[in-house]
Amino acid sequence: MEADKDIRFTEKKVDESWKEQAESVKAKAASAQPAAKAKPVETSKTFLGLVQSLGYQALMNLGEIPNPMTQQTELNPEGAKEAIDLLISLRDKTKGNLSDDEKKMLETLLTQLQIKFSQSV
Repeated sequence: MEADKDIRFTEKKVDESWKEQAESVKAKAASAQPAAKAKPVETSKTFLGLVQSLGYQALMNLGEIPNPMTQQTELNPEGAKEAIDLLISLRDKTKGNLSDDEKKMLETLLTQLQIKFSQSV
């Protein structure tokens, strides 16, 4: 009977192409790192610009600075509250992902706006 026949592999074939693929991916990741380091600076500027814009809107709606279109100071508590709430949402959603400078600016701005809001209402 052939069932009793002992089958043995005399030569093992190992596919080692995965090693080459892994090295290729690793090399691409290493070469992309300098670009990745430059990106957070740009992202930080964009984030800080957004925070400043919302702070500016809140100050304008609190009558602290004039409206650039009318050159008049206007009091719009609902608009100010909306801008402050957006800043609070940004703070909460980005918790743990901000640089020290971003966190400090956001916290300082929020504190000042909340004090001004409570004084104007």
